[in-house]
Amino acid sequence: MTTHKNLLGGPEPTYLPENEEAYRLLDEESLAPAEVAARFPTFSPAWALLAEEAFGRGAVVESYAYARTGYHRGLDALRRAGWKGHGPIPWEHRANQGFLRCLAALGRAAGEIGEKDEHERCWQFLKDSSAEAYAELHG
Repeated sequence: MTTHKNLLGGPEPTYLPENEEAYRLLDEESLAPAEVAARFPTFSPAWALLAEEAFGRGAVVESYAYARTGYHRGLDALRRAGWKGHGPIPWEHRANQGFLRCLAALGRAAGEIGEKDEHERCWQFLKDSSAEAYAELHG
C-alpha cells in the first residue's frame, strides 16, 4: 500500500484523546449520559447523547444547549490536541465522534429554531472536518 503525502501542505488530522473511564461508565455501567457529563464535563460523547435524546423527544432548545456545550468542550479539546482551527477531524477515531456528533446536533437544532446562518455554518464545518461524519450524520 502506498501512502501519498499531502502536496498542498494542509494540516495533519487531529485525534482527540480517549477517555476510557467515561466510555466504560456509559457502556459497561450503563450510567445515564447526564451522570457521565457531570463526572466528565469535557467528554463530548455524553453531551452528544443528551442533545440527540432531547431532539428526539422534541426538546429542541434543550438539544441546542446540550449540543453547544459539547461543541465548545470539543473545540477546547481539539485545540489542546494541536488543532489550529481547520483540518481533518477523522470520524473513524472514536474520541472524535462526540465532537462531530455535537456539531451535527447543533446544526440540526439551530435549523429548527430558525438560526439559518448557524445551521449552515455547522453543516459546512462538519463537511470540511470529516466527509464521513457529514455523510453519516447529515440527513
